[in-house]
Amino acid sequence: MKIIKTILCVLFGLMFINAGLDKFFHYMPMPEIKPEEMKIYEAFGAIVWLMPLIACIELLGGLLFIFPKTRALGAIVILPITVGIILHNAVLMPTTTGLSISGVLFLINIWMIGDNWHKYKPLFTE
Repeated sequence: MKIIKTILCVLFGLMFINAGLDKFFHYMPMPEIKPEEMKIYEAFGAIVWLMPLIACIELLGGLLFIFPKTRALGAIVILPITVGIILHNAVLMPTTTGLSISGVLFLINIWMIGDNWHKYKPLFTE
């Protein structure tokens, strides 16, 4: 089970590192965008600092998630991003593929939070 967890965490971290780097270097092809979705991307583009911030959080969270010693912090750092991904796929692009991939990412993130709960426990107790 430890090997499976390590493999999933490394893949999870690498996926977010790739997504963060793509926001800076734009090397992955963009899918066909519908006109109503284009309005959203234009709004994101109008907020100049938003995409670089998301990219930095993805890079940092992905790097932290890869290493077991920092995985608990990485899971918390990346949680808002995974929630945003699953909500975006549920509301704007409700396809089976998008929801399944984002759901798996979210579940891996929640699994790591649960697995490291003993590290968060002092935050909730006095």
